[in-house]
Amino acid sequence: MESGSQRRLDSLSRHFLQPHQANRSLFPNLLRGVHVKDVEADPVLIGGMVLDIQATPSISAKPKTTTPGKVHYVPGGVARNIAECMSKLGTKPYMISALGLDMAGNMLLEHWKSARLSMEGIRKHHDIQTSVVCHIFDGDGELAAGVASVEAIENFLTSDWIRQFKCNICSAPVLMVDANLSPSALEASCQMAAESSTPVWFEPVSVIKSRRVASVAKYITFASPNEDELIAMANALSCKDVFHPIQRDYVGTKCSIESLFQMLKPAILVLLEKGIKVVVLTLGSDGVFLCSKEGPGFMNNVLKGTKPQGFGSQLYEIITESCPSNLFLNIATSSSKTYPFAVHLPALPASVARLTGAGDCLVGGTLASMCAGLDVLQSVAAGIAAAKAAVEGETNVPSEYSLAKIADDARRVCSSAKVISHRSML
Repeated sequence: MESGSQRRLDSLSRHFLQPHQANRSLFPNLLRGVHVKDVEADPVLIGGMVLDIQATPSISAKPKTTTPGKVHYVPGGVARNIAECMSKLGTKPYMISALGLDMAGNMLLEHWKSARLSMEGIRKHHDIQTSVVCHIFDGDGELAAGVASVEAIENFLTSDWIRQFKCNICSAPVLMVDANLSPSALEASCQMAAESSTPVWFEPVSVIKSRRVASVAKYITFASPNEDELIAMANALSCKDVFHPIQRDYVGTKCSIESLFQMLKPAILVLLEKGIKVVVLTLGSDGVFLCSKEGPGFMNNVLKGTKPQGFGSQLYEIITESCPSNLFLNIATSSSKTYPFAVHLPALPASVARLTGAGDCLVGGTLASMCAGLDVLQSVAAGIAAAKAAVEGETNVPSEYSLAKIADDARRVCSSAKVISHRSML
């Protein structure tokens, strides 16, 4: 039962927060007179903050009955996970999201406050029902089933709310948007970034939501789909279902990385031809394909105004020592409509506890590294190292990262990276 003190606290919270929301809607033009240079240039992330309820049975689950096991409440949401990972690697992101003043929202806000991250961009109101996702895992840490209640992100993280932070977006070194956003909010966010040439990273979230790329592909610098999301995005951009999930294994024999790339290449090319500059295709235990039509030059850091400090500066120094920059820049190649430049970066062996959060930490580790000044390949290698740490823990994002471990794992990834496609191979 709710205590009297808790009810008074909730009442006070509503009393203080409601006028703030009203002021935002009554005076939407307050930021128009602010010069971009006056806003601190932090990377901006727009998307979901979600409370994950994670259930793991201790024995094989039986239908139509309960099963003994463990249930945990874990801060989640694609954009939120990426932001937390970035903050633990020395980059302080500016988050734009929406939360309710309910139990789930309060838990997420308390966790956010403990990380000392900005809450200015987080819309908070008692009318919002905070997004919650329930995950049920199998004994191997794989997701067996789940139910998502995330309507609040689409209903309350609106274009009007996001436009209030245009100065932050325009001054940011990078904007990350997740596909939990409504199509109109996605388009408004990307258009604001385009006005100031702010690079955009698109995180597809799921197969269904990844199709929202269709209206914003021309604005996107980086996209990070998995295989199934890649197929869905290629179909959405082609306006027809011509691509289908690939069959990797033949008669029990695993196909080679080169064969896998050849099967996925037609879908990758659709994304590149529609305007996406770099595809970071995640392959689970098979690693990552890093693809572009621009040749090896695309691996240069394209982020603007990155000035690493503190932990971020340490990240830059230690990764640079272990993983050289411009690794494949000596390869002479030019763009081609049929032959993208592609590098394969392997995954790292890991003691898997749970797989949720791995993809988010890969993106978070990559973005934090790029904000620290590392090139794209170095950054993706660091992202793979960050993802490895995530799958070995019980939470979506590890409680802390070891720089030495990240650097050592990134070095291992870089040393095994391999060019699998470029024009001179023709």
